[in-house]
Amino acid sequence: MKRNYQKEMEQVIQEQQNQEKVPRLLLHSCCAPCSSSVLEYLSRYFQITVFYYNPNIYPPQEYKKRVEEQQSFIEKFTKNILAEQESHRIFYPIDFVEGTFDSQRFYKMAEGMEHLPEGRERCFQCYELRLRESAEYAKKLELDYFTTTLSVSPLKNAEKLNEIGERLAEEYGISYLCSDFKKKNGYKRSVELSRAYGMYRQDYCGCVFSKQERERQKEQHSKTLQ
Repeated sequence: MKRNYQKEMEQVIQEQQNQEKVPRLLLHSCCAPCSSSVLEYLSRYFQITVFYYNPNIYPPQEYKKRVEEQQSFIEKFTKNILAEQESHRIFYPIDFVEGTFDSQRFYKMAEGMEHLPEGRERCFQCYELRLRESAEYAKKLELDYFTTTLSVSPLKNAEKLNEIGERLAEEYGISYLCSDFKKKNGYKRSVELSRAYGMYRQDYCGCVFSKQERERQKEQHSKTLQ
């Protein structure tokens, strides 16, 4: 039977609230737009450390642009939620940590899979690369949970992400917060927030292979219009 990851997450949140706990969560973020609706939702229940670890991003200028956008969004969002707290809505602090941008680690991982289409084994290995680093960092900080914003995208495989996350949770001895953040209009809300905050929204996932595939799609679309 197919699992309802959104419902599972809601049950975890309810259990924590029943115990009057505010757990500490490491949230791996793939980009600011994807993090927007996730932070809006989770910051009501968790003390969050946003972990920006994405060695797959190409080129380096794009990485720099995306990490700056992430930091800028957290700063603006925090100011807004502080204002909302005056209306008695509860939000918890959000910290930010940037991981190491080691692109060679990504390319070594991708060896032999360079020509696979998006959404296949290369992407799954990339999920694990980033989630493993997240699990290690969450363990180092002695946090309660770790998870990722990746599942907010309709193009990302939530089942595979949760499968990897749960396996790493067992390996590292730290709980993984199962999720499918696109549910309940999560993706739609991320688009709305991106517009509201004037965010830079990239048109490809991040790696050189996704960029090349996106450029091929644009070229094919252009030819059909001629």
